[in-house]
Amino acid sequence: MPVPGLRFPTEVIWMAQEALQLLVSMHRIVRHLRRNRTTTLLHPTQFLALMLIADEQPIRIGEIAARVPCSQPTATTTVAGLEEAGLVRREPDPVDGRATAVVLTEAGAETVEASGRQAAEELAHLLSRLDDADRALVLQAGAVLMRVTDGL
Repeated sequence: MPVPGLRFPTEVIWMAQEALQLLVSMHRIVRHLRRNRTTTLLHPTQFLALMLIADEQPIRIGEIAARVPCSQPTATTTVAGLEEAGLVRREPDPVDGRATAVVLTEAGAETVEASGRQAAEELAHLLSRLDDADRALVLQAGAVLMRVTDGL
């Protein structure tokens, strides 16, 4: 499949290699951040669901399942665990009162904030290994990557 803006097969191969390197590096960073997470004892699926709920609340369980991604029964079990921990609550969906939506509790919001702060501090520690120019380049890439991920 042709890649817009690229004229030669060698450019496509180079871009694919660079994209793979970026993907592997991002995966390693995320794995490192998850391993070093100290602010919560949540299962990774619960953690992902909690972060999604924080970003998208109110959100239905079916949407959580689609976006985490996981099965509908897993999303239901995940939300139940978060509810039991006092991090989320179910309430009538504002669009369809017959359905329920999930929102953060105050404890959930505090957990999200603490987790985000801890992850940002750990990432800053990783980035401190870079010189100033490379660190600035990586941080600028964050804004570009946010545009890539908008709507995912």
